[in-house]
Amino acid sequence: MTRNLIKGLLLATSILGTAGIAQAQDVSLTIESWRNDDLSIWKDKIIPAFEAKNPGIKVTFAPTAPTEYNAALNAKLDAGSAGDLITCRPFDASLELYNKKHLASLNDLPGMENFSDVARSAWTTDDGSATFCVPMASVIHGFIYNKDAFDQLGIAVPTTEDEFFAALDKIKADGNYIPMAMGTKDLWEAATMGYQNIGPNYWKGEEGRLALIKGEQKLTDPQWVEPFKTLAKWKDYLGDGFEAQTYPDSQNLFTLGRAAIYPAGSWEIGLFNTQAQFKMGAFPPPVKTAGDTCYISDHNDIGIGLNAKSVNPEAAKKLLTFIASPEFADIYANSLPGFFSLNSTAVKMADPLAQEFVSWREKCQPTIRSTYQILSRGTPNLENETWTMSANVINGTDTPEAAAEKLQKGLDSWFKPAK
Repeated sequence: MTRNLIKGLLLATSILGTAGIAQAQDVSLTIESWRNDDLSIWKDKIIPAFEAKNPGIKVTFAPTAPTEYNAALNAKLDAGSAGDLITCRPFDASLELYNKKHLASLNDLPGMENFSDVARSAWTTDDGSATFCVPMASVIHGFIYNKDAFDQLGIAVPTTEDEFFAALDKIKADGNYIPMAMGTKDLWEAATMGYQNIGPNYWKGEEGRLALIKGEQKLTDPQWVEPFKTLAKWKDYLGDGFEAQTYPDSQNLFTLGRAAIYPAGSWEIGLFNTQAQFKMGAFPPPVKTAGDTCYISDHNDIGIGLNAKSVNPEAAKKLLTFIASPEFADIYANSLPGFFSLNSTAVKMADPLAQEFVSWREKCQPTIRSTYQILSRGTPNLENETWTMSANVINGTDTPEAAAEKLQKGLDSWFKPAK
C-alpha cells in the first residue's frame, strides 16, 4: 500500500468520523400545538431564527386540528409519544397536565424573568409555587368599527356608554348599516364578545375577579349584574334574526360592509385585514362616565411548556428560552397581528389595527376573563353557563337579575371560597 493511499484512507476516515460526530450531536425537537394556522410562521420565520443560533438542534412544528388537540395530546402524553414541547391552553387545562406530571416546572428557566405575575397567571399553580409554561401571547377585547361608515355618518369614536349608544342610534336611524354585528346562536359569542368584553369596566378588572374567587363578591352584586343590563340594550341594534346568527355570520356581516361595529377579540385582525374592503379602526369598551378608569380584557391565550418526559430536555429548554426572548416576541406578534406578546419588553407593532389594540395597555388596567381561573372547575361550569345566560339576556328570555341569580346558584353548588 503506497504512502499516499494510506494518507487518503486516513483522511477519509477522519472526515467520516467528524461527520459521524456532528450527526450524533444533532437533536430533534417536536412541538405539539393546536395552532395549525401558524405552521408557515414557525416553518419560515421562528424555527430558522432559532436554528441559526443553535446549530445541531432541529425543530419540527407539528400541529393538530384545534377541536382535536386536547384529546389527541392527552392520548399521546399517556402513551409516552408526545412531542418535546407542548403548546399550552390557558388556566385549568394546562394546570391539569402539570398536576398529572406531564409538564415540567419552568421556575428556573432563563428568560422567565421577562414575564409579569399577570402574564404568568394562566400557567402558574394556585399557590404560586410553580410556573409550567412560557407565556406566548394574549388577546385583547374591544370593538372594531368601519371607519368609512363612521365618516359618512359623522360619528366620533365613542369613549363613554352614552356616546356608544348615541352612535348606535345614529347608525340605526340612517338604515344603511346594521349597527352592530353579533349573534346569539353560538352562545359563546354573546359572553366572550359581550359580557367579558364590557364587564371589566363594571367589576374593576382584577379587583372584582379576585374578589369573586375569594368569596368577597357575588355574581348577584350590582357590579356583576350591570353588564347584563347593558347587554340587554344591545338587542335593538343587532339586526333582524340575530338569534339565529352564527359567529361566521357575524364575521361576514362586518367584513362585507353590512355592519358598522363588531364586538371583537383582537384575533380577528388577521382575517379581517384580508377580507374587509374598507378602512377599520378599534376602540376599547366605553366607560360609564368620562374620566373613569378603563379596564380591558387582555386575556392570556397561549403558552408553551416542556414535556416532563422529553428525551432532550436541555435542547428543549434552549428553545423555550428563545421563546421567552424579545426577539421571539417581535417575530410572533408581528407575524400574527392580534396575538400580543406577554413579554415585558414592548413590541413595536407594524399593523395599525393591532397597534391600536395594544396601545390601550398604556391607559387601561388589564384583566383576564372572570370565569377562566378556578371558577369553572366544577359542574355546572361557570364559563359555559355564562355563555347561555349572556345569550338569554340579549334574547330577552332571562332578565339580568335572573341570569345573575342562576349563575351564582350554580357556582354556590360546588365552589367554596378558600378561607
